[in-house]
Parts: sequence; C-alpha cells; structure tokens
Amino acid sequence: MTYVVTDNCIACKYTDCVEVCPVDCFYEGETMLVIHPDECIDCGVCEPECPADAIRADTEPGTEEWVERNRNFAESWPVITQRIDPLPNAKQMDGVQNKFETFMTEKA
Repeated sequence: MTYVVTDNCIACKYTDCVEVCPVDCFYEGETMLVIHPDECIDCGVCEPECPADAIRADTEPGTEEWVERNRNFAESWPVITQRIDPLPNAKQMDGVQNKFETFMTEKA
C-alpha cells in the first residue's frame, strides 16, 4: 500500500502534510502536491494532516489513476519538505468537483 494525493488538493495546496512525512516523498507543482508512490513508506501520518482530505490510500476505490499521476508528476516536480501557505482561494476551492480538468497544471 502507498498513499497518494487526489484532486481535492488541486487549487488548495495545503502543505500541513509535508512536515510530518519522515521520508520527504512530497513534490510540489503549481496547483497541487503529489506523493511519489515508490518513495512512500505507507506510514499514513500525512493523511490526517490534510485539511482538504485529499490524501488517500491506494487501496481505496478510484485511486488507481492517481497513483500514476502522482508518480509522473513527482518525477518532474521539486521535493517539498517545509510547510508553506496554501493557495489564496484554498477555502473556496476545497470540495469543488472535477478540479483536474479545470484547474490542474503540470508546471512545477
């Protein structure tokens, strides 16, 4: 099992999770974070830290595509190890549906 970041992180980008990660497997893009699934040690300490409830175990239904997205983006984005402020409209964007199609960018 591994953990992945899903679409509710997009346009929010809360980073509370990165400071608790013991292996620094979070990577930062312009609009979201991802977890490198090959680096995650499955400890789960990040999951309860996410205010947007965007971190999921890869065993949950619907996470298959997110495992590959997390892996692909982590390969080109920089690692993030310290908390930064969320995006300006994070509270308003939390819970918005279908954010990948509308708000996702691949830029680091």
